[in-house]
Amino acid sequence: MPRRPRPSTFSIVARDPGKDAVGVAVQSKFVAVGSVVPFASADAGAVATQSFANVAYGPDGLDLLREGHTAAETIDALTAADEGAERRQVGVVGQDGSVAAFTGEECFEVAGDVQGGTYTVQGNILENRETLEAMAEAYETTGGGLPERLLAALHAGNDAGGDSRGEQGAAIYVAKPGGGYDGGNDRWIDVRVDDHEHPIEELERVFKIYDVTLLERAEPDETRALEGETAEAVLGTLAELGFYEGAPSESFGEPGREALESFRGLNNFENHSLSTLEDALARGWDDATGTGEARMIDAVWNGLSRLERL
Repeated sequence: MPRRPRPSTFSIVARDPGKDAVGVAVQSKFVAVGSVVPFASADAGAVATQSFANVAYGPDGLDLLREGHTAAETIDALTAADEGAERRQVGVVGQDGSVAAFTGEECFEVAGDVQGGTYTVQGNILENRETLEAMAEAYETTGGGLPERLLAALHAGNDAGGDSRGEQGAAIYVAKPGGGYDGGNDRWIDVRVDDHEHPIEELERVFKIYDVTLLERAEPDETRALEGETAEAVLGTLAELGFYEGAPSESFGEPGREALESFRGLNNFENHSLSTLEDALARGWDDATGTGEARMIDAVWNGLSRLERL
């Protein structure tokens, strides 16, 4: 009989009390791991199920949290009803602030979990224990919002050793009340990389596009106009992309803003006003990487990063 695939992996489940946000970030040598491991609901909490994953732990765990059970009580109930529990690994964070994890005795080494005040990290078939410790430290010491801290934990875990079998898939899933598209649900962040040589790096790249396109930020108190060498560079890029006609100069002006408006519309950046987008480019261009459209997007993301996500 063929061996059943197992999403052996490392993951972090965490809560941002300030935004009522709960989420999971995960990486594994497993295709489409985001379809198996992460579960989250703004009215309950978040669950990561892995190592011969029992995917019923996701919805059942969220139901238990919703009913008022703590994270530890939720894990006790899930594992007590599961004959294969000793092969499983699960991390749970409740919206009530409770945190717990379980690593069955039959999980493949190196396997374990580490908890902090608002998070739990867990992994199996790891290169070393340091993977978990590095994830915890990165989450606790990284600035920014919940997505930045989750991504930092994945990078740190991978850099410390990660999955001993290598890399393939990664995902970040975060729920927040009214956080979904146009406020219609709680799916605030939902980004997956199903198959890639460097899935965490690719996850971060795609998340930046997702962030600029779908997530809202507070309007800046004051905006900076594009001018000088930065204006010339942005106009040159807009010209290369077919949005601007004429010779790029150090004066952005109305033709430049019309080109930027076309760029904004084509890329669905309507969450940000034109003046905010210009301000973001002015502030973020020097820190951006890549060329062409990729640099434009990275510059906008860098420039917006000083503004609070709503």
